[in-house]
Amino acid sequence: MKKIVGLALVLIVAFSGCKKPQSFDYRDVRNIRIEKLGFDQTSLYMELVYFNPNGFGVTLKNVNCDIFINNNFLGHYSLDTSFKIEKRSEFILPSRVAVDMKNIYKNALSMVLNKDVEVNVKGTARIQKVINLTIPFDYKGRHRFSF
Repeated sequence: MKKIVGLALVLIVAFSGCKKPQSFDYRDVRNIRIEKLGFDQTSLYMELVYFNPNGFGVTLKNVNCDIFINNNFLGHYSLDTSFKIEKRSEFILPSRVAVDMKNIYKNALSMVLNKDVEVNVKGTARIQKVINLTIPFDYKGRHRFSF
């Protein structure tokens, strides 16, 4: 009986000390390049730079998201590889995105004429510290692109 009460106290203290992780801060996108050019679909490679503001490291297990430019679907991104992220550090997430070219063709003129575009990324990220957590995210920001 004493062992069960002791174990319960240890678990309560351990879980009360854990707080929900803060979301990563987007910093930059680097090294954008076209890997495969096609009429229906194009593959882009880019490095996304983020900062982990948490006082603890986590393992990024999975990311699934849809990317929109000026509210038009650009493509889907998924990451199925475990990625270790240190506490309070900047990290680079190598990314490959399959771009739906039909939507690019429909909106090419407005994207060329407007130097600023609105980027919206909606999806979920699965992280692991002690337990696995799935965290939804919805990033929206204006970016300047030169075509």
